[in-house]
Amino acid sequence: MKENIHPQYGDATITCACGNVIQTRSTVKEMHVNTCSKCHPFYTGQATYIDSEGRVEQFRRRYGRK
Repeated sequence: MKENIHPQYGDATITCACGNVIQTRSTVKEMHVNTCSKCHPFYTGQATYIDSEGRVEQFRRRYGRK
């Protein structure tokens, strides 16, 4: 492996807009994000997936399979 061409990999802080702070490791020391696992609707259970028509039925109707 070549010497001195790789970025420094060290401790990093990720700060979410909701105020959550995550400590991890990265080549970037500090990051600011809009959503994280504590405020994203998918992880908090607030997201609802409404499937008015089933995917299989929609596929069959579209491509002629009955």
